[in-house]
Amino acid sequence: MKPLLILLTVFSISLFTIKMFRGNFNVIISARIAMAAMLMFTAVGHFIFTKGMSMMLPDYIPFKTGIIYLTGILEILAAIGILIPEIRITTGWLLIVFFIVILPSNIYAAINHIDYQKATFKGDGISYLWFRIPLQIFFIIWVYLSAIKF
Repeated sequence: MKPLLILLTVFSISLFTIKMFRGNFNVIISARIAMAAMLMFTAVGHFIFTKGMSMMLPDYIPFKTGIIYLTGILEILAAIGILIPEIRITTGWLLIVFFIVILPSNIYAAINHIDYQKATFKGDGISYLWFRIPLQIFFIIWVYLSAIKF
């Protein structure tokens, strides 16, 4: 829920800031800025909640902590890349793949009631997926429309 709130808040602020300084609304640029801010926000979580996020990966996956740090770094790079015109389309496609690849870890975490912030098995459970899966689809569409199509 927090990433969605960040995305929509930064989008609104950016939209009106651009309108104030340039005289027109630029939905696409505002959408990219908002996605970049959201990615930076979620990337920080990889470094603050490393233990809990590591729990989101099944036991058979090695180097869990390294994977969590790597995905945090990838989110930071994607946040930068989506704002650079020369690489935004490639970054957009890679972000879409990233969002698809991380979905199983969210499903695994929901099935196992993982609360990544507290690193416990007292999370929301399967009901969380009713929000998370549509949210992931929303992020994919957001990236496609703001970074690839336009």
